[in-house]
Amino acid sequence: MSEKDAFDLQNFLPYLLNQAAEESSLAFQKVYRDRYGMLRTEWRVLFHLGLYGRLTAKEIGARSKMHKTKISRAVQRLEERRFLTRDPDEADRRQEYLDLTAQGRMAYRDLHGVAHRYDAALADTLTPEEERILRAALRKLARMG
Repeated sequence: MSEKDAFDLQNFLPYLLNQAAEESSLAFQKVYRDRYGMLRTEWRVLFHLGLYGRLTAKEIGARSKMHKTKISRAVQRLEERRFLTRDPDEADRRQEYLDLTAQGRMAYRDLHGVAHRYDAALADTLTPEEERILRAALRKLARMG
């Protein structure tokens, strides 16, 4: 293989980003899975509703960049487990508003505290300057799409 054809997968930025995301989310994933039996898309839907209040699935999709079928499945599971309710829009029956139930708000508050502590522990592995640069760079990359 020539130098021109050489490709260092271990240094390929999308690969590194994916590896870092997977590794950094494993411990937190265990918490929401073990405590509430949630999948990743479910906790993301729960957090969007916990942070922003009543939203439509379309609004969650726009904010989270999750595919609508994944959101739909997550909403269905969260509703079955009584973490959220659906309220049809009177003007447009194809659209429904999602909101957390009391049980959903309790789960959100619990996981919010765990997430906050987990984020702080991850940040503690970096210097304050590394953390600032990393967060800024990740926000910049997230806006590319």
